Amino acid sequence: MGTIQVGILGMGRLGASVGLALKRASKANPRQEFVVTGYGLAGETANEAKRLGAVDAIALSPAEAASSKEIVVMALPYADVREGYRQIGASLKEGAVVLDMSPLALPSMGWSKQFMKAGAHMIALTAVLNPKYLFDGLDDIEHAAEDLFDKGAMLLMPAPDAVREAVELASDFSEIIGAAPRFADPYEHDGWIAAVEGLPALLGVASFYALYAYDGWNDARRAGNPSFGRLTHHLADTHPDDLRDLLLNNREATVRQIDMLVDTLGALRGALAANDKTALEEALVVSRDAYAVWLSHRRRADWGDQPVRTEQGSAGEIWMTSLLGGYIAKRLRGKGGE
Repeated sequence: MGTIQVGILGMGRLGASVGLALKRASKANPRQEFVVTGYGLAGETANEAKRLGAVDAIALSPAEAASSKEIVVMALPYADVREGYRQIGASLKEGAVVLDMSPLALPSMGWSKQFMKAGAHMIALTAVLNPKYLFDGLDDIEHAAEDLFDKGAMLLMPAPDAVREAVELASDFSEIIGAAPRFADPYEHDGWIAAVEGLPALLGVASFYALYAYDGWNDARRAGNPSFGRLTHHLADTHPDDLRDLLLNNREATVRQIDMLVDTLGALRGALAANDKTALEEALVVSRDAYAVWLSHRRRADWGDQPVRTEQGSAGEIWMTSLLGGYIAKRLRGKGGE
């Protein structure tokens, strides 16, 4: 049986789900096996990941988790990603590929260039999750799932110096865990993240911050229900340091999104203050109809484009590529190894 050594840094929902998806792939193809070493900042999360079957072994440091691994998945809390690169830089083997699932691509590309030694490669990834989980699940290990990436997409953003084989490996890896790989421009991507990650998080924080300072909060807090919980969930599952760095490292794009939101809220406030039923209803109906179209496309992953295909075919057809002189490819195809 061929084996592929994988290190996963970060045992939150994403990291643990990658491990579970790799274990599912190993069961589906008995000719190959992913051996996964996990590292979590909190020891209890790593222990829970092992109990769930997401990892085979627990590392005590990022360097230990990355050492001698063909593939390293970066899924640390965002405030710890730069330090993670600093710690693993000298431990990466020749030809290793770092798959960075951090929310922002551009800062990670800078850190990888600063800390990773020559011969290792970095690809930034953003998982567009299974639509099954679109409306539920906190970002914690308790909500990890082997099908988290199924029926979703993986946005690939190679570092400028990444070799073609590393890019193909990232594409293949994405499909192995259930996602359809697609390329994205890192500059555009980080602008999207300001809209769909940074702004919702900031809106939830701002809403709670305003309500907490409100004189009637002591009474209103008793009525908190799922709507309020969904709006403010980042305060439950994301450390303030991670939110701070997400917002500051993408501040220009986030400020633009805030300006657009403030303008829209101002218009809605004006309609409410004037008791303008027509204007309010138009905004609600137009938004509802546009949202229904988006949700339909999101559930079908239908955006009018096609998943990444290599010269040899789709990732599912070829599994891994010829990185490391064909070593990984041969092992995944059951043509080599011990």
